[in-house]
Amino acid sequence: MSSLSGFLALIGSATEQALGYLERHHWFFGFIVVGYIFHLHDKSLHARFDALDKRLDEIRKRLACGN
Repeated sequence: MSSLSGFLALIGSATEQALGYLERHHWFFGFIVVGYIFHLHDKSLHARFDALDKRLDEIRKRLACGN
């Protein structure tokens, strides 16, 4: 029983230290989240431009066949 309570105390101490670290360095994780949001936005923007390029290529092919 003593080893179980020691193990639980160790887990509690590690959790407390991890939460303390997050509390002191929350700005760092904020930068990571903001960077990821910009990455997703950039990815969707490039996908839209790629779709537009495909449409323009299709229109050019159709116009070339009509001549």
